[in-house]
Amino acid sequence: MDGKNRKDIKPGLKVEIVLKKDQRTGKRTEGVVAQILTNSSFHPHGIKVRLADGQVGRVARIHG
Repeated sequence: MDGKNRKDIKPGLKVEIVLKKDQRTGKRTEGVVAQILTNSSFHPHGIKVRLADGQVGRVARIHG
């Protein structure tokens, strides 16, 4: 599942995000959602989240 709809993402979910510095390469970073930062219900590039380790990026894929 992609991370474009806010309703699909909840704190505690394991996700893959693309960090700002990795947008050109598309490199993904795996982690657990701590906070949802995007207020709108949909974003074409992915919902922006903060992971438990503090990294911020847009959700590319939701696990499970």
